[in-house]
Amino acid sequence: MPGKGAGATDALSAAIDAFNAAGVETPRLDAEILLSELIGVDRASLIADRDMTLDPAVSRAFSEAVKRRIRREPVAYILGSKGFRHIDLHVDQRVLIPRPETEMLVDLALETGPATVLEVGTGSGAIALAVADEIPGCSVLATDISDGAIEVAAANASRLGLEGQVRFKLGSLPDDPARFDLILANLPYVPDSDSLPPEVGQWEPAGALFGGPDGTEVIADVLGRLNERGIDAPVIGLEIGTGQGTRVEELLASHGWSDTEVRHDLAGIERVAIGRRP
Repeated sequence: MPGKGAGATDALSAAIDAFNAAGVETPRLDAEILLSELIGVDRASLIADRDMTLDPAVSRAFSEAVKRRIRREPVAYILGSKGFRHIDLHVDQRVLIPRPETEMLVDLALETGPATVLEVGTGSGAIALAVADEIPGCSVLATDISDGAIEVAAANASRLGLEGQVRFKLGSLPDDPARFDLILANLPYVPDSDSLPPEVGQWEPAGALFGGPDGTEVIADVLGRLNERGIDAPVIGLEIGTGQGTRVEELLASHGWSDTEVRHDLAGIERVAIGRRP
């Protein structure tokens, strides 16, 4: 652990060793991100300046951050923020940490060019706020069943100055029939039996992760209730997991989005199922 007046190079080396011993997957990267954020410099500057000395307050803060990371707490929770596309979001244990693959839903919005969007299960507000940020004038209604998530998302909207474009509602869906140009959702889709890395399984909210025995039960439930409540859109995009493409395409088709497509992420994993009304 770095002590008072520790050099940055020695502090990094000690942290990397500790992370390796704890089984952290990316020890050097995590150590550099944590220390550079605490110092307030970019990683390149931190690495280049081998004679950098840490202020005692930074040294203490880094020592505490290292202890938290050894417990496998995610870096984003330690720092309290996560970048997503062009925006930075506050995140804590009330919400999932936004993933790069979720940006594919924002890409779908950009392709569609909607004036109105419904996002179901907003979490930190990442999708809704990125859509509002990148499509000026687009009106987004974002829902979540977690009051903690709604608090986080609303605070992010205020911080980003997007509260005029994005409204948040506690609950899974709007109460009344409504038509949107696009529906987006990153619903729980991890099968209940799956084992997850400690950073995910021990720290992120289980209710936002697990989607039933095969991972598609929450998706099926939401699609059914959209129809029941008369909530519709010509295009819908859903984030999915490995091996779920065919099943989710069948669900979409059974609810009237019969023109379906599955898109893969950069790792070749099925990641987004899209349905369009014929």
